[in-house]
Amino acid sequence: MSNENKITVLGLTFNSEEERRSYFREELRKKLPELKLMEGFPIGEDEDILNLSDPPYYTACPNPWLNDFIAEWEEEKKELEKQGLRKADFEVNEPYARDIKEGKNHAMYSLHTYHTKVPHPIIMRYLLHYTQPGDIVFDGFGGTGMTGVAGKQCGNAESILKLRLENEYFSNHNKKPIWGERHVIVSDLAPAATFISANLNSRFETAEISRSLTSKLNSLNNQHGWMFETLHDDGKKGVINFVVWSEVAECPNCNNEFVVWDVSADTESGRMKQEFNCPACFTKLKKSDCDTLLVSEFDKGLGEIVKTKKYQPAFINYSVGKKRYYKKPLKHDFDVIERINHLDFNKWVPTYRLPEGDESRRNDRYGITNIHQFYTKRNLIYISELWSRLEIKEKFIATSILSRNLTKLNRYILKPRTPKGEINGPLSGTLYISSEFVEQNPFDLITSKIPKIVWDNHGVLISTNPAQQTNIDANSIDYIFTDPPFGANIMYSELNFIWESWLKVFTDNKPEAIENKTQKKSTLDYQSLMLQCFKEYYRILKPGKWMTVEFSNTSAAVWNGIRTALQTAGFVICDITDINKTHGGIRAFAYNAAVKQDLAITCYKSSSEFDDKFKQNQSSEIGVWQFVEEHLSRIPIHIVDNNSTTAIIERSPKILFDRLIAFYVQRGLPVPIDAGKFQQGLRERFIERDGMFFTNEQVQEYDRKKAAVPNFTQLSIFVANEQDAIYWLRHILEAAPKTEQDLHPLWMKEVAGNMRKGDTLPEMRTILEENFLKNDKGQWYLPDPENEADLEKLRTKRLLKQFETYKTEASKPKGKIKEARVEALRAGFKHCYQEKDFKTIVQIGDRIPNNLLMEDEVLLQFYDIASSRV
Repeated sequence: MSNENKITVLGLTFNSEEERRSYFREELRKKLPELKLMEGFPIGEDEDILNLSDPPYYTACPNPWLNDFIAEWEEEKKELEKQGLRKADFEVNEPYARDIKEGKNHAMYSLHTYHTKVPHPIIMRYLLHYTQPGDIVFDGFGGTGMTGVAGKQCGNAESILKLRLENEYFSNHNKKPIWGERHVIVSDLAPAATFISANLNSRFETAEISRSLTSKLNSLNNQHGWMFETLHDDGKKGVINFVVWSEVAECPNCNNEFVVWDVSADTESGRMKQEFNCPACFTKLKKSDCDTLLVSEFDKGLGEIVKTKKYQPAFINYSVGKKRYYKKPLKHDFDVIERINHLDFNKWVPTYRLPEGDESRRNDRYGITNIHQFYTKRNLIYISELWSRLEIKEKFIATSILSRNLTKLNRYILKPRTPKGEINGPLSGTLYISSEFVEQNPFDLITSKIPKIVWDNHGVLISTNPAQQTNIDANSIDYIFTDPPFGANIMYSELNFIWESWLKVFTDNKPEAIENKTQKKSTLDYQSLMLQCFKEYYRILKPGKWMTVEFSNTSAAVWNGIRTALQTAGFVICDITDINKTHGGIRAFAYNAAVKQDLAITCYKSSSEFDDKFKQNQSSEIGVWQFVEEHLSRIPIHIVDNNSTTAIIERSPKILFDRLIAFYVQRGLPVPIDAGKFQQGLRERFIERDGMFFTNEQVQEYDRKKAAVPNFTQLSIFVANEQDAIYWLRHILEAAPKTEQDLHPLWMKEVAGNMRKGDTLPEMRTILEENFLKNDKGQWYLPDPENEADLEKLRTKRLLKQFETYKTEASKPKGKIKEARVEALRAGFKHCYQEKDFKTIVQIGDRIPNNLLMEDEVLLQFYDIASSRV
């Protein structure tokens, strides 16, 4: 910034923000033809895109100024170092490995709704750990821009939040965090998301906007307030707070029509009756017995007759003065509705037809095919009139309820001990319209959404583009925090269509990284799209730097797909922690199964120094141990949970070997060591503690810290496949040798019955014979390293022999492999990879049960690489 009121942006000086905005809008206009060539360019007219944009900070299309800002920020770093606000030798040697619990009751977080959000105090913890003031942070699935808010808050956090995070940081690091603003670039494919993000990451003049919006609401209420008037018992006028509309059904016995709420709502118990009597013939009915009524009516938005599901007002909640009342609709209320239905629209209303999709067309059979049909006529007239009067920042406030509480998606549910029930909002992640929906008074709703806080997050960069194409120069970003789509959990572009219809700029969903049957995107397609995104992340992240991926999905296939995509892109995973923690043990089961809570996957891009050193030894075992040492240096050394030292699964030999395979396969290199030799080499070169491996320097720190917290929580092993079963047996036999009779009841309880469909588990005796030794007393025990290596060779030979049977079956014209031993598939895929027989990997991968391929990280890694080589 220059002195007085002048402002300087990218080396240009302007007299006002409006002058700056006008100049860069014209520059953006000139760049649009070239930007439109980029994949995922939003759908909309040039003027609508320009009107939404606030360049060069926010563009409702790909932002062409990102690299210009990055160049400026790199120069600023030098000044910060001179001022002692940055360190030239700043390094982060291990991940933020602590589970986080954080509520959502933050004013900034609550300002605007969205499908998924991470509270900014959570992101601030990662920024304080991985970055220092002036660092450049990127989030390519930016949503509402909470990463931008977090970056700004690191420089001007409110005192209570700052003190809380500072105390927490000190207890974890024994030093204070380095406070100071981080520069953030936020992008998203969805124009709705970047519009919200741009406003949350702006300078918001709350008092001025509040006065302006309140004035406009009052003016509009003077004009249209009659639509929300009702009559009290004494004839006085009341103001409608909300109307509950209920579906009208028809009795299959006597064809009588009735309002479903009237016959099924039990306000005493707070539940809807499962059975009720027809008011006319008294036949006992269930709702499913009744016919859905469709009525023909003239749609003034479309200018044609449409058939739509019949609803009728069930009751009205209204106020006279400060007191609230409930009433059944009377003649006056129906007369008002009839009068409204005859009105024309004086202002523009969005009548766009919903796009094809898994979620967007769910209401077609009930006559809701276009955006304006999600609103009652009364609310649509009011909103369209208001929208025509609003400025951009006022529209931001209005959009917070435009796709939720002001639509027919707004549900009403009965609850015990409440007079009638309560407004419950839309069903998350859907466009579901229930039998009872709520029509709320827009004046009250929008008034309640006017912010009570002032914020200034100006300077965050916002771009509207897919994560696959960031338009950022290589090796430019210091840290990435990202919250990608979760498979088929949420259909973002379909759900955003209501918002974007009002904004007149829409998502191009071709590069949208989701599973969607209508878009013909399977789990493998989702993984492929995420791989493209992560490759782009890998390209723009500086060597040696970190990335945190927030993720949640209940599908093991999607969970594995994300991890495979990360590793195939080049990242090395080094930790998984719990966000908003609800229970312990997360580090054990998060590696094998689906997850039911938000997780943070920590990964890194290897340093240039390591890459140069590794290339010299990549064909020998020297490269193997260089990788292991580098990777161990990135893994947490000691973690305390509930006053106990906790096992770190990333330091277990199983996960270390998986990471090694992923590292070599991603680089197209043969893996120069088998599992047996790897385990032997681990024990020769590194030090084992509690089933984990450390360097000599690390083990001293581990021993010292464990001595202070001696209670130890062992890894809880969730057995889901043969490899898990081997580790489970190993864990049991580490304590003491046991006979088959000793092991069998434990095996039946912990192992049998837990296997995935299609995965063949050998008998316990076979697994014991292949992996362990038996003494003279008939007790099985752990082999020493030399014997273990010999056993591994024999086992691999048996597994490859079994793999040959799958190869034969897959070569048949219609050969399908209904069941398979996953360990044989792993051994076979690895052997084929070493021999560059990629065709066999793909052929067998296509013939085995899909869940075996999609839910096994190693199989999926080999299949993914092989598919790209066939």
